[in-house]
Amino acid sequence: MNVKAIALKSIQLIVIVILFFWIFAPFSSVVIWSIALKWYWPHIFPQEIGLDYWLEALGIKKGLAITGAVSIIDALITSVMIALAVVAIATAISLPASYALARYHIPFKPILFFLFLMPQAFPQQPVFVNLMRVFYAFDLVGTIPGVILAHLMPSLVFSVWINTATFKSIPPEMEEAARVTGASPLTTFFRITLPLATPGLLASSVFVFLYSLDEFTGTFFIGLPFVITLPMLLYSSSGYNMQFASATAIVLLIPSVLFMLIIERFLKPEYLGGMG
Repeated sequence: MNVKAIALKSIQLIVIVILFFWIFAPFSSVVIWSIALKWYWPHIFPQEIGLDYWLEALGIKKGLAITGAVSIIDALITSVMIALAVVAIATAISLPASYALARYHIPFKPILFFLFLMPQAFPQQPVFVNLMRVFYAFDLVGTIPGVILAHLMPSLVFSVWINTATFKSIPPEMEEAARVTGASPLTTFFRITLPLATPGLLASSVFVFLYSLDEFTGTFFIGLPFVITLPMLLYSSSGYNMQFASATAIVLLIPSVLFMLIIERFLKPEYLGGMG
């Protein structure tokens, strides 16, 4: 192996090491903080470690800290249930809308796409502040249905855009062949189109689920003071207790990672190649 090849391999190794630390160093710091009972400057590692804050955060043990009165599990259940509800409603709305946008000539179609994009085109805070004023009139502020609707509005961007691209990637000739053999439009959709579109629908569900799970601004303005999700718990604890905030951040990652691993089993690159 010549000097040039050795230098190239060395550079590649250095880049990989840098990327590894760039990606995993922040997470490793969070893990260490979650078990650090005593960690003061200038010590590189905690002087004392333990699971006391985890036990308090999970509601297993009561402590002197204010975090002892707060359970991560309750916030996690609330976050996951809201996210699943948002996925179900967004899919139910976007499925017929996306199919119509992909298959039929609809007047002002670019304007409709632009309207779906509007919630993401502006800063989130003024959008949710004005939405809160509207929700007050319908007694939706401080309720889980109100938070679900707040998450649903920006989530439709991912759902409609990805599902529309998915239906566009399915050749119309396959539907026409089914119709020629006597299949009704409804049978054609459920027996031909929908199975072929399933990978794309799963992809949009991933985006919607992860967005809702991590959403903070809408939950803050619409959900307070009665709806507490994991992002809300993480925000409220990060200012006074790094251990509790780190434990919350790790728990917040678990559903996202599990969801992605499950979906990855069904999503293949060749399925999504025509979605662009």
